[in-house]
Order: sequence, then structure tokens, then C-alpha cells
Amino acid sequence: MATYDLEEQEQLDELKTWWKMYGNLVTGILVVVALAVVAWQGWNWWQRQQAVQASALFSSLQTAAVQKDAKRARELAGELIDKYSATSYAGMGALVAARIQVDAGDAKNARVQLAWAAENAKDPAYRELARLRLAAVMLDEKAYDEAMKQLAAEPVAAFAPRFAELRGDVFAAQGKTAEARNSYDLALAKFDALAKGDESRRSGGYKEVVQAKRDALGAGK
Repeated sequence: MATYDLEEQEQLDELKTWWKMYGNLVTGILVVVALAVVAWQGWNWWQRQQAVQASALFSSLQTAAVQKDAKRARELAGELIDKYSATSYAGMGALVAARIQVDAGDAKNARVQLAWAAENAKDPAYRELARLRLAAVMLDEKAYDEAMKQLAAEPVAAFAPRFAELRGDVFAAQGKTAEARNSYDLALAKFDALAKGDESRRSGGYKEVVQAKRDALGAGK
């Protein structure tokens, strides 16, 4: 028993020595880990709160859109961008508000909303859609060079037919028939590549619209 007590005492002395050498370090590490856990939990809570509040604002924006209240929609989209730009709702809100501004004949404010979404929307798909719609607004305003700048960068595959089609629209508006034909041909080819095995795409009528634009330009050389 005495031997056991002696060994136990030796182990205790070793532990005390080890703690004297490394105790502060261990304590520091534990404190850092604990703070990191608290910070992570706090960050997640903050993100959830941001999402909830942004969702409520976006719902109000949708109501304004249904009521065709362009001023209210613009204000709510601005609030989403100012306060909740890190959420997906900001990008969606900018797109919805821009559509309402276009319907109200306010292309200037629509361009502001779309330009923000094209650069800052959290979801890449919203950025692509914003670029496409911004180019369409510019086309309507006969700002052809600006529209082409928005369409210059190749989009993700899902948007490729629409981008090529809109480039064709810009070329056609400029009287550049050959370039327009080529763009419509590219749009049709990209659409066919996407539509393989996707009956819903083939039955949507999109190809017929682009084909009609292409046929209206003649066969070409």
C-alpha cells in the first residue's frame, strides 16, 4: 500500500510539474476554443435573424409589386440592399423592383437596381439574370454599346441561349444582319444542347421564337 501511495505521489508531482509548465498554454487554448464556439453560435444566430428580417421585407416588396406600387417597391428594395445585402433576398428584391420600375416607365431606376444585382447579388444565377435584364433595358434605350458590354462575358450554360439571343437582338437593331443571324444560330445551338433529354425545355416555345427571329433575317450567305 505504501508503494502504491508513493507511485501515486510521484504521478501527482509529475502532473503538477507538467501543469506548471503548460497550464497557462492549455488554459489559453481552452479559452480561445470557447470564444470561437460562442462567436460561431453568435454568427449563426445573427445570420438567421438577418434572413428572417430580410424575408419579411421581401414579402412586403412582393405585395408592392402585385399592387404595382413602384415607389414602395423601390424603397423596400433599397432597404434590402442597405441592410441585408449579404442575403439572397437583396438580389431578388433588386430584380423584382427593377421589373416594376420598367413597367412604370422608370428605366433609370430599373438600371440602378439591375446594375447593383449584376455586381453584388449573392446568388450567381441572380447576377446573370440581372445582366441579361440590364442589357435588355439598355437595348430598349438604344444604348447598344452598353448592352453589348453586359453581354460580353460568357454566362453559365443555363443562360447561354438567352445571352446569344439578346446579342442577336442588339445586332438586328443596329442593322448588322450577318452578326444577328450568327447570334441567333448560336442561341439555337446552345438551346438544343441544353434541351437534350429535357422535354419541358423543348415544349416551352422558346426555340420557335428565336427561330422566327432568325428566319426573318433571311438565309444569308
